[in-house]
Amino acid sequence: MIRVLVIDDDFMVAKVHSGFVTRTEGFEVCGVAHSADEGLALARDLQPDLALLDVHLPGTSGLDLIGPLRQAAPDLDVLVITSEREADSVKRALRSGVVHYLMKPFSYETLRERLEHYRRTYRQLDERDEAGQADVDQVFGITSARTSLPKGLSAETLRLVEDVLRSCEGDLSANEAAARLGLSRVSARRYLEYLSEHGKARASLRYGEVGRPERRYSWQQ
Repeated sequence: MIRVLVIDDDFMVAKVHSGFVTRTEGFEVCGVAHSADEGLALARDLQPDLALLDVHLPGTSGLDLIGPLRQAAPDLDVLVITSEREADSVKRALRSGVVHYLMKPFSYETLRERLEHYRRTYRQLDERDEAGQADVDQVFGITSARTSLPKGLSAETLRLVEDVLRSCEGDLSANEAAARLGLSRVSARRYLEYLSEHGKARASLRYGEVGRPERRYSWQQ
């Protein structure tokens, strides 16, 4: 589980955002703070993975709090949530290394998309010793026209196939992947072959006693 600290001076907004986080699979709220001092104390005590940080806090700016938060919890990532729309604030947040800058008001689906992007990209780097250029581009939100998907393949479904393959302890056939994802075998095979062609999956043949050999896929570490 990714442990999240919510920091917002508005009690009702903090409650709503906490509910959004709790509804998102793979995330849990480990603490809620309503001031800078309380946020620093909880970050130090709880060592969360991610902070949802409001900019407008009593007596200070949340942007000024990012540095002290990281001193209190060195492995903390920060997602800024604010009604602040000034370009200078966005630039300050970027220079501070935030994972995203989300403007209020927003729906649950909007936050969920950002949280799931964080889980897919930032946290998957914890699972490997080296990162490829495609992994780095995904973290920084860069999409190259040269790597656009073939017709009939969607980026969202491709990420789901990647997640299933990465979480599998061994290897999978197209049939097994299709059953887990609710896809047709043909569709699952196309995505798996695409990953194999681009070096993100390893394809091998498994020979049985009778019939044609089965093509199996495993995540390329």
